Amino acid sequence: MIRHAQSENNALWARTGSSIGRSSDPQLTDIGQQQARHLGQHIGKNWWQADPDNDSHNRKGFNFTHLYCSLMVRAVATGTAIAKKVDIPLVGWEIIHETGGIFERDHEMDERIGLPGPNRAYFAQHFPHLVLPDSLGEAGWWERPFETREQAMGRAKLFLEELQQRHEPGDRVAIVTHGGFFVAVLRTLFGFATLDNEEAENRIWLHAHNTSITRLNFSEKQVDLVYLNRLDHLPTELIT
Repeated sequence: MIRHAQSENNALWARTGSSIGRSSDPQLTDIGQQQARHLGQHIGKNWWQADPDNDSHNRKGFNFTHLYCSLMVRAVATGTAIAKKVDIPLVGWEIIHETGGIFERDHEMDERIGLPGPNRAYFAQHFPHLVLPDSLGEAGWWERPFETREQAMGRAKLFLEELQQRHEPGDRVAIVTHGGFFVAVLRTLFGFATLDNEEAENRIWLHAHNTSITRLNFSEKQVDLVYLNRLDHLPTELIT
């Protein structure tokens, strides 16, 4: 699981501690673009020597068999930096989007209003290499109300089910996703989602810095969290 590089909204929050002025689907910042390049170079340089049985920390390489990204621009741009360095397609997978979806926030009314999001023509123009879902047409891919916390947790469970359905043992799957969804998936996997309420859940926080890499191994008996939030590829000044 790879978190996207720094977005304009990440930088806004870091500067102001506020979401006022946020974008519904932000681009990467200059720092984010640098992070994405370092990430792509790191994965590309450490690619072909992967040995899943004797290299649990990927010191010898990654060699993903599949590479997915969400349909949010910051994830597509980060995934593109990887895809440019490796010989596998970048595939859009809608279900791994950030919690909430594509929305704008009305601070006066304290409402979150769902927006359409980019459509097929947008991606064809800006990310022509991206393999898009057949269902995506001229309407935006989101085009629905704001997603609630409960819906996001249900989507994390559905993602894990779809992951098992799509892939065979031995597949090495990379997803370029988002901080909120990353937390939802890990809470679902390790039972934190059964806590009674959101306040109780937030006592257990799972960190994913921009472009961090987290590895999970799935077997019939268990799920292993092999490593979390690794940033070996970034110089200190680019960690956000």
